Amino acid sequence: MPVRKIKSTDLSCASSVCIDSFMGTVAPTLQEDGIKTFHGIASIASLESRMGADNEMLVYEDNDKVIGFIELKEDRHIAMLFVSPRHQRKGVGKSLISEILSDTKSNTITVSASLTSVSAYLGYGFECTGEVSESAGLTYQPMEMKLNK
Repeated sequence: MPVRKIKSTDLSCASSVCIDSFMGTVAPTLQEDGIKTFHGIASIASLESRMGADNEMLVYEDNDKVIGFIELKEDRHIAMLFVSPRHQRKGVGKSLISEILSDTKSNTITVSASLTSVSAYLGYGFECTGEVSESAGLTYQPMEMKLNK
């Protein structure tokens, strides 16, 4: 199966997937402070710290190479979902979402979607739930998905 739990040996690749995807799609829409904030969030040290917490982290592999990453915080909030730019629009994100949803016990999953990813989340079944907001230079659309558990 190409989706599996992250290992400490995957952290560098997962960080690179997140940063490469972010820089190509989200960063051009933000100011420098938002880009700096994200680099801190996606750093190897930050991922490692959250991996030691209760966050669920999965990777998607293709030919033994990490090409996708998802992080679920507190069993209810997608903190990160990124797919390598070359592998976007090929079902990787959908596979990661499906896997993370199959394990959650929550009835509602939320995400603070970057504005460039709103259409993808709508395609996954999420709905917009509030006004566009900004935090630490990152602009996002609150969204959620109700699950029939």
